[in-house]
Amino acid sequence: MRIEGPEVYELAFTPTEFTVLCARGTNRFSGLATNDLPKLYIASIGKKPVYVGLTKQSIRNRLRLGWNAAGEGGYHGYAWRHGNDKATLSVWCHMDAVDRNERDIETVEAEVVFLIRSDGQWPAFQTEIHFHPSTDVHRKVAADIMKHYQL
Repeated sequence: MRIEGPEVYELAFTPTEFTVLCARGTNRFSGLATNDLPKLYIASIGKKPVYVGLTKQSIRNRLRLGWNAAGEGGYHGYAWRHGNDKATLSVWCHMDAVDRNERDIETVEAEVVFLIRSDGQWPAFQTEIHFHPSTDVHRKVAADIMKHYQL
């Protein structure tokens, strides 16, 4: 399992819109965040993860979906966009996912959320998680990702 990242972006936002600042100094997502491979992304506030998600679409499209949701089908979008105005978004990409299958990155997502929970509490705005049997590889990738955060 070959994971690349993180690419780190700063988000400024209101409940209805967001802007992005790339580490390259631009106002757009680039690199890993723009491809169609399975990606894990973590929104953090003050180096503390508040939401862990995954997507195969570009990060901009995924965020747009989370910002524009109006409750159709029960999805109300990202809760962390309310009551906050800044967050850091870190993106990791599963570069060798066979046929873009997201099962491995979804397993890593669950392991990351488990590590956060093991420190005391679920991520503040986590709304769902899918669990699959994990291997040592999934757990090691999750542990490596969590080295970027303070719990």
